[in-house]
Amino acid sequence: MRFPLALSAKIAAHIIKHKTRRTPRFAMVLQLEPLHTCNLSCTGCGRIREYSTNLKDMVPLDRCLAAATECAAPMVSICGGEPLIYPQIEELVQGILEQGRIVYICTNGVFMRRKMVDYLAAIYTPALEPKLQELLRESLITPKQADTIRQGRTGNRPVIRPSKWMYWNVHVDGLEYTHDLIVEREGVFKECVEAVRMAKLLGFQVATNTTVYRETDVQEIEDMFKFFSWLGVDGHTISPGYDYDAAKKDMVRRLGKDPEEFFLTRAMTRDKFKDIERWGRQFTIFGTPVYQEFLAGKRELTCTAWAIPTYNVRGWKAPCYLMTDGHYPTYQQMLDEVDWDKYGVVDGVARDPRCENCMTHCGYDPSGALGTNYQRGDNWKNFRYNFWPRPPRFEAGHQIDAFNGCSAGKGHLAEARAAIKQNGDVGGTTTADSCASAGTCETEPAVENAAGARKNG
Repeated sequence: MRFPLALSAKIAAHIIKHKTRRTPRFAMVLQLEPLHTCNLSCTGCGRIREYSTNLKDMVPLDRCLAAATECAAPMVSICGGEPLIYPQIEELVQGILEQGRIVYICTNGVFMRRKMVDYLAAIYTPALEPKLQELLRESLITPKQADTIRQGRTGNRPVIRPSKWMYWNVHVDGLEYTHDLIVEREGVFKECVEAVRMAKLLGFQVATNTTVYRETDVQEIEDMFKFFSWLGVDGHTISPGYDYDAAKKDMVRRLGKDPEEFFLTRAMTRDKFKDIERWGRQFTIFGTPVYQEFLAGKRELTCTAWAIPTYNVRGWKAPCYLMTDGHYPTYQQMLDEVDWDKYGVVDGVARDPRCENCMTHCGYDPSGALGTNYQRGDNWKNFRYNFWPRPPRFEAGHQIDAFNGCSAGKGHLAEARAAIKQNGDVGGTTTADSCASAGTCETEPAVENAAGARKNG
């Protein structure tokens, strides 16, 4: 099967239950943002600017768990910000799993290995020693971390463990050069790869999460799929980059760039995604084949943003994950008070001008699953896509030139480093191989200053 049977059955049962009851609107996935603090400032992300006055605020653990119960979505995507910064992330994951829900931890990958070291320390016995030696040989943990694991953990605090109900969902927007450019820090791609490798060796399920922008090379995205397929990744989410208000404001004010040079129009999205159906056959792409047809321009869909509600420090965010016209104290109040007919694109006409270029996963993928624009054969397409055999691993993925940025001396700060070296000021630089404790190749202040205003997406 392309997806685990238990997960597919849970989601199918949820849809059938509400269809039978004729529930007009119901949640499929909860986007839970326990905080908006992040260790990166990615080009194209407006979260930090939109919630700049709330960056130190966090949703209490009990309120996070209550929100999941309140909307009763079978799947919870824990996002943010960087959710691994949330002090009670382990308790949050455990609590949602105990509610019987599927959990996706949407992370930039920088802190993943630390969390997995905690897990190994919690379960350590001498029988684990061969696995530790394998991780050491692969340079996925350090000798110091191995000693920490052997000491074990005290106390009863939970850890994030492998589960058939949980995925690490790692943000990757291309191969090394491109991804590090978008996250605005060299070395992050390399750390993502190391985290994915470690997670698969320990039995975790792992997915990647990719946004496609105007300058994205679609061949590079296909190569990225091949590379991560070879690493054993379990699936991929992919969505077009949309010029929502907060992201546009961040791009103009922080980076001094024209958003039109970075984000996709509807026509551009269809051109970028013209091969999405072939990708869906070759790789385990999350999302219905109906949504893939929509991205490829073969059909229209009506936005169902209400199916993927967002809860954060201000409450239930509406009308969608990307647009904000208000926050509501309860999920039901949001469903009842938002005029959903004001939003989206119907038959090619935008009901709200802000929706004109949106074809994002969080707005339209539920439409494909819920049959809001049903065409004959759609149910069979979705069934076949979910229950047919999983695409095979791409065996030649190791031949992909994935480390084409700072690892190869071609990072986006290479010119700055060269200029500093030429001037004899080498004391303030770090190479691609000198990685910080989190595993990323941090850039020293001297290099950042020499790079000046380099923030081109």
